[in-house]
Amino acid sequence: EVERGDDANKTLLWNETDDKWTVGSETFVAGTFEGTATSAQYADLAERYHAGESIEAGSVVCFSGENEIEMCAEDGCTRVAGVISTAPAYMMNRDAGDDSTHPYVALAGRVPCKVTGSIRKGDLLHSSAMAGHAEAGEFKGGAMVGKALEDFDGESGVIEVLVNLM
Repeated sequence: EVERGDDANKTLLWNETDDKWTVGSETFVAGTFEGTATSAQYADLAERYHAGESIEAGSVVCFSGENEIEMCAEDGCTRVAGVISTAPAYMMNRDAGDDSTHPYVALAGRVPCKVTGSIRKGDLLHSSAMAGHAEAGEFKGGAMVGKALEDFDGESGVIEVLVNLM
């Protein structure tokens, strides 16, 4: 147990039942950690790209505009780059700006995505004419964002998708 003066003490305990060390609900930070992950809080691989402006998470983006990416507003665009991530598990190009100018673009994995139209779980998704949104469509090489993990039917909403650029 660590005495913290006027603050609540912190403890590192051995749990005899589970045969594991526990630190309660605290965040454990280490400069270097060696171990085996048994679960992850987030589930996508993402990389920072220069947008020049803030783009809302869940937006479908393409390689275009004055910088590297912008919100996609073309039906079945073959320049599609991915979906702006909410909280990537693996962050590439981490030091290239910040979220307002260089958002993380999910290149693979599960992320929330803006969608439009009638979508069924498992449908292939590509960019739509509605800025930042994906829609269900036939396979078109280089234009596919991924697959729907949920059903949707409406003008605009957000569902979880498996980003799998094809």
